[in-house]
Amino acid sequence: MTDSLNIGWREWITLPGLAAPWIRAKVDTGARTSALNAQNITQFQRGANQWVSFILKPSPVDGDSIACEMPIYEFRDVTDSGGNTERRPVIRTEMLIGTLQSMIDITLTDRSTMRFSMLLGRTALPIDASVWPRRSFLLGGDRFAPPEAQ
Repeated sequence: MTDSLNIGWREWITLPGLAAPWIRAKVDTGARTSALNAQNITQFQRGANQWVSFILKPSPVDGDSIACEMPIYEFRDVTDSGGNTERRPVIRTEMLIGTLQSMIDITLTDRSTMRFSMLLGRTALPIDASVWPRRSFLLGGDRFAPPEAQ
């Protein structure tokens, strides 16, 4: 048996498939799927497949942005805490959090009014993960800087 992954309520993650630097994510076990702050979401056809282009905003406070294109994995209806349902494109990409490297599903939506550019849902976490609701950045880094910047 391996040790479980101990995760704080907020952690630094990276999405190598999107060339995304470190993103400060809020861990939300109440959310099934992860959500990423994306602007200018545009669906288009490439060959026989549906794709999406978007502008990734890794931080809600600075102006950095990354132009991305990804195949659409599927669409999901997501209901927010206010009871509003939105049909969102889902992409599948690699995530790195601590020493864990895995493929996760991420819905794309405008999170520009939120404190965190990414919400990390429960299906992105290993089954034996332990989330510590009063701790932050258990996997490295701190409130202002990701692990590699220290």
